[in-house]
Amino acid sequence: MRISIPAETRPGETRVAATPETVKKLAAKHQVVVQSGAGVSASVTDEAYVAAGAQIVQAAEVWAADVILKVRAPNAEERAQIKPGTVVIGMLNPFDAENNAAMASAGLQAFALEAVPRITRAQSMDVLSSQANIAGYKAVMVAANTYQRFMPMLMTAAGTVKAARVLIMGVGVAGLQAIATAKRLGAVIEASDVRPPVKEQVESLGAKFIDVPYLTDEEKEIAQGAGGYARPMPADWMRRQAELVHERAKLADIIITTALIPGRPAPVLISEDTVKAMKPGSVIVDLAVSQGGNCPLSELNRTVVKHGVHIVGEPDLATHVAADASALYARNVLDFLKLIIDKEDKLVIDREDEIIKATLLCTGGELLRK
Repeated sequence: MRISIPAETRPGETRVAATPETVKKLAAKHQVVVQSGAGVSASVTDEAYVAAGAQIVQAAEVWAADVILKVRAPNAEERAQIKPGTVVIGMLNPFDAENNAAMASAGLQAFALEAVPRITRAQSMDVLSSQANIAGYKAVMVAANTYQRFMPMLMTAAGTVKAARVLIMGVGVAGLQAIATAKRLGAVIEASDVRPPVKEQVESLGAKFIDVPYLTDEEKEIAQGAGGYARPMPADWMRRQAELVHERAKLADIIITTALIPGRPAPVLISEDTVKAMKPGSVIVDLAVSQGGNCPLSELNRTVVKHGVHIVGEPDLATHVAADASALYARNVLDFLKLIIDKEDKLVIDREDEIIKATLLCTGGELLRK
């Protein structure tokens, strides 16, 4: 079977879908071709791929394959070069109906890895978790670089410097990694989330959990989330949370927001009034900016200063740690491939498998997710 790894063409995308580590395992049984320069932004040379058993090809040759491994969905120009029936695996954005339809029209068998269900059997394929983990780490690094003071408390001959106060909004994978990273840098940390079970995790990492009481059974039920993700909370609970967050934000030096709801605009957690109340020189890193942002003042791909507060709107922070992000992503992809390649090394797509069913966007011209 011929497995190909094209270079990513989306602006700002630095990751690659396979590394020499994963290519070596694939090349033992399959023909693996890699587009020349595909790994350069992730610090992987063509020579490293060749040493792992891959063949280096030019752009015109990379699309002729049985399986194509990508980070981002193929664009119109790329789709036109892929033969019908080809399996395409990547972070294809399952909520992009237009792109889903285009891939179906092209006759592709497309698998969106963001849709991998959060079940025990699928943990090693969970691209959202592997990339969010990196984004949470990098968010703290970006915040520390933007913040014009120290993160830890320092006692010097010239006097004592107070530790930075960090507020983490949304305690999923990215939020937990942000807590751990900020803690290692010596900050004082508070965290907030709609799901009560995360309180224990937050406190185990050395942060204080901001509790918003649940006044009704409905609020408690919704707060449990679904499939490992948060659900939209009732308006009254959101109002109470906003009031409490407003008070904590006034004391914060750095706020990192990570709250996302799949297929929906990001919830607003930090209002303009809250930004106005923050200390001059404070920093907000909005990891949800590509879905509208957790702060309405965030601007995509820009760092702006509003009301004296630095607001960082960098999307896809994992792309700023391309080498490790690619390594983790490539392992996710390799484990997913094991689901659709049998012991005879042939493609076998079991549409009754719950992971396959969740990730398969289209096949044979049929659009499965609209």
